[in-house]
Amino acid sequence: MNAAENTGHLPEHVPRLSWAELAPEVYKAMVKLDVAARQGVDPVVLELVKIRASQLNRCAFCIDMHSKDALAAGESVERIIQLSAWDESRHFYTAKEVAALELTEAVTVLTDGFVPDEVYEKAAKEFDETELAHLIASITVINAWNRFSVASRMVAGHYTPGRHKH
Repeated sequence: MNAAENTGHLPEHVPRLSWAELAPEVYKAMVKLDVAARQGVDPVVLELVKIRASQLNRCAFCIDMHSKDALAAGESVERIIQLSAWDESRHFYTAKEVAALELTEAVTVLTDGFVPDEVYEKAAKEFDETELAHLIASITVINAWNRFSVASRMVAGHYTPGRHKH
């Protein structure tokens, strides 16, 4: 009897492929890009951005990873839960965090068009130019990680903070 039968939960899906093992140079380059992008970005803002982009991209693996990382770093369960409805729960976040979340949504959901001037301008008021450049890079990087994870159907639920990071 497997674990799913014991809990009544549906069984896990099987990943399509292990892209990091099959394309190790791409994976290593992504890790380096991620490290470079996050320089100077507040770690709390960074985790909120990673969770929100992952929610928008429906990346269960990354939602699991970054929620656990945020919890391990001391983030509250309440603020993580509210991220899916942050626009209605702005009082949980600072003006800087809201600006980062608005920018995350604009950069992530490009099918709605370009990043609106007002969203960019709000972020530019909260972040200096270097921080803003790195924030945009970090948003772009988490979107790339999401796409690798969703396309290869990485399985959520097995991540342990500090063991594997992106």
